[in-house]
Amino acid sequence: MHAALGGRLRFAVSGGAPLSREIAEFFHAAGILILEGYGLTETCPVLTNNREDSFKFGSVGRPMPGVEIKLAPDGEILGRGGNIAKGYFKRPDATKEVFLPDGWFATGDIGRLDSDGFLFITDRKKDLIVTAGGMNIAPQNIENLLKGDPFISQVMVHGDRRPYPVALITLNPEELAKFAREQGIMASDPTVLASHPKIVERVQRTVDAKNSELQSYAKVKKFTILPEDFTVENGALTPTLKVKRKVISERHHAALDALYQ
Repeated sequence: MHAALGGRLRFAVSGGAPLSREIAEFFHAAGILILEGYGLTETCPVLTNNREDSFKFGSVGRPMPGVEIKLAPDGEILGRGGNIAKGYFKRPDATKEVFLPDGWFATGDIGRLDSDGFLFITDRKKDLIVTAGGMNIAPQNIENLLKGDPFISQVMVHGDRRPYPVALITLNPEELAKFAREQGIMASDPTVLASHPKIVERVQRTVDAKNSELQSYAKVKKFTILPEDFTVENGALTPTLKVKRKVISERHHAALDALYQ
């Protein structure tokens, strides 16, 4: 693989969308080091990055020289440095919302810092779920855990102001077809496959395994398998492949309501 890229590649840089830790480790094992960084347009544009001699897979690295990073009480990532913009042109109200006193910029992302100063992004602040019991849950963390299984294509975790989290799950068509053949399932209708007991049980095993890595309040209590995948074309994903929570919630409100009955 390294030779296919010319044989002289020292490292590649990733940004713009989350890089799976498993993917980064896979490429590293193949001799290709991918260093993930993090920033926004307002930060012109980098706040943190991994470096060739200092990196942790799954993180977006440590602050760039001249940049400070801290976390707000709710976990929001705040950045400060000479690279931070002064505000939005002729938008004073929007500027006040995110350009804070003392030069801090509120990114809108939720994260954590480890003991070595490496930053890990866990979710978007606006996507945080607050359950009926007042517990904060980062849905992307759960979704990415579940999507670590190649059998699962897409996931949307739901539960804001609800008693517990639930999930809408779509399946990888190739893995689904392979599993159906192995299990002697003759049906090909996606709607039939989505509710087939063997397929539901296969997904349940993954949900149970990933739940073991989560706090009790964040465990997915129930799920529904959808016959149609989330895609950019059907309006369920953004161009950067993030789930459109409002669109999906409205489109599948009956299925979500049924999970709480």
